[in-house]
Amino acid sequence: MIHPTKRQAEILNTVRLLGTCTIGKLANDLNVSDETIRRDVRGLVDGELVLKVHGAIVAPDHLREDPFQRRLQENRNEKMRIAAKAAELVDDGDSLMLDTGTTTTYVGHSLATRRNIFAVTNSVEVARSLANQNGNRVYMAGGEIRADDGAAFGETATNFIAQFQVDKAFLSIAAISATGGFMDTELSEAEYSRTVIAQANQAIIVADHSKFDRHALVKVCDFSAVDMLITTQVPPPAIAEQLEAAEVEVIVV
Repeated sequence: MIHPTKRQAEILNTVRLLGTCTIGKLANDLNVSDETIRRDVRGLVDGELVLKVHGAIVAPDHLREDPFQRRLQENRNEKMRIAAKAAELVDDGDSLMLDTGTTTTYVGHSLATRRNIFAVTNSVEVARSLANQNGNRVYMAGGEIRADDGAAFGETATNFIAQFQVDKAFLSIAAISATGGFMDTELSEAEYSRTVIAQANQAIIVADHSKFDRHALVKVCDFSAVDMLITTQVPPPAIAEQLEAAEVEVIVV
């Protein structure tokens, strides 16, 4: 087993965050020569901790779904704008549900100034943002915790949230399709989201523009099941037409 040096550990952290990184960027960031980085990388490649491609290195799992921390950095400014708008819709004392997802994580952070929030979530990240702040009460759904993002899914989590009725729910989504509606990558996530929608007086999808015209494995719901979409670009015409027909309020930030 390889035991990375301090510099190799920094290289690993960078690659795990970004998914891929060039030799030149690593050399510049760490203030060493390209050849020094190449020597460090050879050891990591030999230990199967990274993969070498032309002019760069990638994380071994780069072709799988991106790790949560890396996804947090994708379209970060857009997600923060969405989160700021979402926070404007929340009043002190509101009851909320928030699912797991990078955008809803930012929504959780954006609620730092709200007081006496009652929140139900399956996300460790969201719970951590809201718990022990300004008189908030936070309930965390139980069940098996997913290693990638610290989220609980399964029958236990779904049954737990079905006990609550809240003012507003903020939900992330993997894909928005004119033919498929709102879609997600995992059956357990879709089942959880459907339960959240049923328990909220107002269901709000938070999704940046990259989710438009994408398809995912599992359908969560039709457009008509949702009250509002907060996004960063006007939806493509086919999607916009269906959202309007379903009377979904679209807020572009």
